[in-house]
Amino acid sequence: MGSVGELVAAVALIVVGFPALMIAALLPNIVAFAVAAAVTYGADHYLHHRNSYLVNRLSVVRAGLAIRFLVRQLILVLLLARLGLAYGVFFYALVACFIAFYGLQAVHGALVKMVRLRRTLPVATRNITLASDLRLPGAPPRLLLHRSGEKMLHLDLPVFVGGLVSAFLGDGMWGGIGIVAALGLGVVYTLLMVPYLVGPRRAPAPRAVLTAVQNWLSTYKPETVLYFSGAKESAYQVNMWLETMERLDTRPLIILRERSVMERLAPTTVPVICVPGGVHLMNLDLSTVRVALYAANVGKNIHLLRVPTMKHVFIGHGDSDKIASVNPYSKVYDEVWTAGKAGRDRYAVADVGVRDEDVVEVGRPQLAPIRTGRRQGVIVPTVLYAPTWEGWDDNPGNTSLMSAGENIVRRLLAADEPVRVLYKPHPFTGTRSTQARLAHERIVALIEKAAAERALDPQFRGDEAALETAGAELARIEARLGELTAGVEKEDEAEAARDGAPDLTVYEEIARLREEWNDAYWRSFPVWEHRVITGSEPRLYDCFNVSDAMVSDISSVVSDFIASGKPYAVTDSAALGVEEFVRQNTAVRAAVILSNEATEMDQLLAAVRDPAADTLAAARVELKEYLLGPDEPSSLERFNAAIAALALKAEARSLGQARAETPSEAAAH
Repeated sequence: MGSVGELVAAVALIVVGFPALMIAALLPNIVAFAVAAAVTYGADHYLHHRNSYLVNRLSVVRAGLAIRFLVRQLILVLLLARLGLAYGVFFYALVACFIAFYGLQAVHGALVKMVRLRRTLPVATRNITLASDLRLPGAPPRLLLHRSGEKMLHLDLPVFVGGLVSAFLGDGMWGGIGIVAALGLGVVYTLLMVPYLVGPRRAPAPRAVLTAVQNWLSTYKPETVLYFSGAKESAYQVNMWLETMERLDTRPLIILRERSVMERLAPTTVPVICVPGGVHLMNLDLSTVRVALYAANVGKNIHLLRVPTMKHVFIGHGDSDKIASVNPYSKVYDEVWTAGKAGRDRYAVADVGVRDEDVVEVGRPQLAPIRTGRRQGVIVPTVLYAPTWEGWDDNPGNTSLMSAGENIVRRLLAADEPVRVLYKPHPFTGTRSTQARLAHERIVALIEKAAAERALDPQFRGDEAALETAGAELARIEARLGELTAGVEKEDEAEAARDGAPDLTVYEEIARLREEWNDAYWRSFPVWEHRVITGSEPRLYDCFNVSDAMVSDISSVVSDFIASGKPYAVTDSAALGVEEFVRQNTAVRAAVILSNEATEMDQLLAAVRDPAADTLAAARVELKEYLLGPDEPSSLERFNAAIAALALKAEARSLGQARAETPSEAAAH
């Protein structure tokens, strides 16, 4: 939905502006017409400047941008006819101008489309420079490509204003000046695109780009690849592995398949290539790669799985008791890496074709940022509610949102001793189920209402000066991060390929500022303030670190939180009963089990307030090692060791193939 201002602009445009234009033309009243026209032009510009969601909605109901301008011009013609000016050179010239102007728009639109397509490379890159092998001219100025269609349409303003002035004064000269100005500006704006399709400013051909990428691969010689394909909302699944990839002992490379994912990829120093075309990917020579890591089970994995010179590993994007964690698809990989012994046992019980000798326990390197142990000096305990999403089917055990979410939040908000509630839902929440979306909205409303009430309560007071200082610091950091990321993440693919060499000092500053941002964020509001947290920042693990307990569902979130050693609760949404729920789900063995009524919440809150009441503390320690593996050696060390061992297997396979090749076969090659 659009903001209030955007809704007002849309109403002014469609409900008020255009009907007022028509009425003013029929009366006829030139002054009223001019005012109504100004309102529609202003509302149009505002909506597009805000990049409003409502702009697309107007297109759906046959009120798109070009249609709106055409209707406005036709109403101007109607006004002139009602004023008795439907005959004469000026009138015919005006109509001819509008027709020519629309023809010019078609040419301009075609040129813009061709330039965009030409500058959309078959392989997009980040942290890679192709300038030595490829001529990569700079992108057209922002003036030419940014909202170019809207700018072209607004070039009708001179003829529109000139026509009104001529009608008011009865002198066609002003309209003639407007016609010449509109068509002249339109021709110039169109011709400015031509140099980017011919001559030295033209972007290179796809074949040249593919050759340059291959030359880079041959020079860099990547050894370990993280491969990912998925919807833009799933970018978090690859982002969670970026820091691990940066810390590998081998030369890393990230291969993405969708531009939408690349747009949401977090800053990293690892070279990245995005290859949307399956044929292009399969034609790349990746013979130096020994290990390929897969974070998701998707159909496009086949385009890399077909390469026999590398070993293929499923690492996933979380470790949980969900059925997705033992997907039968996993048997296509050479190995499946799990966090701890629990993952190995899961595959053994599921019996989906993954052999025990192909399962390797490597821990969870991503969990390093999670701080362990109870927080000290807590004024108001914080409980994080982090439900997972509704899933692809209607299994009631997928999420607690619909069956228990509101009960969980209400009991936390009504606790005898005050607690702070943080609500961080899964990014996919509500994408498939309307019920889940509505439940999410009701929970948000509950938390926001409770936060507003608490803010008015005299017993909850914060240091206003400190909050203001933190807010100012947050704004400063965000501004600087915006400057840095704008310089790193170029919109134009050709420029990104040309200027792709990573500036490590910039990335170091971004990493430092992100840490500072996180610290300033939590200090920018009182420690007792309930909070709804959506989006990628602050990260889930940051929420773990400021929480004293968590309520969640069966998902990798539970396994990850166990690394903190803090109390947690899991909801038996499918109402299996405690015994059966524990039997089916390893991660809840040290949890407070909540029914859908959440009547057991007091047990969790007691464990938060008093360590002596935390009867499950020892069980959590034992479960942590079973789920995530031992603390020593570190997970990163085990991860690197697993890559080295598998790379040796890939080398051995290649040597075996070379020895098996007969002399006649070698000659044929």
